[in-house]
Amino acid sequence: MNKIKKGLGRGLSSLIGESKKDTSSTNKISVNSLVPSKFQPRKYFDEEKLNDLSNSIKERGILQPIIVRKSENFTDKYEIIAGERRWQAAKKAEINEVPVVITDVDDLKSLEFAIVENVQRDDLNPLEEAKGYQRLIDEFSYDHEKVSKIIGKSRSYITNSLRLLSLPNDILTLVEERKITAGHAKILVGLENASFIANKIYNKKLSVRQAENFVKIFKKTKKIKNIKDPNIKDLEEGLISKIGLSVKIQNKKNNKGTILFEYKDLDQLNKIIEILKNYY
Repeated sequence: MNKIKKGLGRGLSSLIGESKKDTSSTNKISVNSLVPSKFQPRKYFDEEKLNDLSNSIKERGILQPIIVRKSENFTDKYEIIAGERRWQAAKKAEINEVPVVITDVDDLKSLEFAIVENVQRDDLNPLEEAKGYQRLIDEFSYDHEKVSKIIGKSRSYITNSLRLLSLPNDILTLVEERKITAGHAKILVGLENASFIANKIYNKKLSVRQAENFVKIFKKTKKIKNIKDPNIKDLEEGLISKIGLSVKIQNKKNNKGTILFEYKDLDQLNKIIEILKNYY
């Protein structure tokens, strides 16, 4: 049993060990006796990598057993909790039987197993990976430290991965559709104009390094634009000292613009009106 659990991967081995309902055992069963999980977090299976795995299985067999439980909907069948990709690759390789660990868990534990197993895969879409971590936090009360330990990655890695989910939906769609990479997306986190820059990255086919330089130039240009003319600044400060209210002067290149007076109550508003009446 120890050897079996060791082969399951760090996170799954830990979860199976923690499960009070677990009555795990190892068997080989027909690929036709398995049905997909209703809790599958993975939305995208890379066909090329699936073929690579299928070829590997032909040569070396399945090294990690598939975790299953008895199906509630189909007699004499087992529902895959973790390992659907291996199952699909085995069918492609025309393997008749696959090694499985049969375990007795409820729906909630089955979902937890599926998420943990998926986020440990190297080829998982970075966005799906982040969503998996978030589900562990939201639905199973994990904190970043527990996610880090169960997945076997640093806490900073988990935190940075989760930051992707703060991006606007249009950028997340670009990542899901693999039009930009997670590396690109990480550069955009926290930027006010993230969507604009994301589309520039995609349309101009910028590398991550090129995107980083573009963001630096964009920030520098914006900062220069936001620097106020010192003469205008002096005028603002002079008005503020005279009337005691906040004043902002917005002057355009053609020397047209606006003067904004900020008042906090009716007394301050009346003061502005009185000044205008007396002098104009």
